[in-house]
Amino acid sequence: MPTLTHQRCLNHARREAVARCPACLQFFCRECVTEHDDRVICAACLKQLVRVPLLQRPGFAGTLRAAQGLLGLMTAWFFFYLIGAALLSLPTPFHEGTLWQVNWRDKE
Repeated sequence: MPTLTHQRCLNHARREAVARCPACLQFFCRECVTEHDDRVICAACLKQLVRVPLLQRPGFAGTLRAAQGLLGLMTAWFFFYLIGAALLSLPTPFHEGTLWQVNWRDKE
């Protein structure tokens, strides 16, 4: 197996390799590696390591907030629709205010 001194950079064939990425096991020159969390890693593996989760991306987060707002408005509309339907199902004398004037004891 060839040692590090005999290896060349994966990205720059004319440069001598100085490190081996622990994630992809490829050899790289000084320009192609960086230190992250106390280990030397290549740019491609670093990009995968620090990828932003989907919920923290600005475009997706804005879309999610808009969808949540729309869902809130629809829920409020449905709630008030049900209240209106319940009020419409009440008898007509209740709406006219005459229901309260009826003497319940006289009906017996």
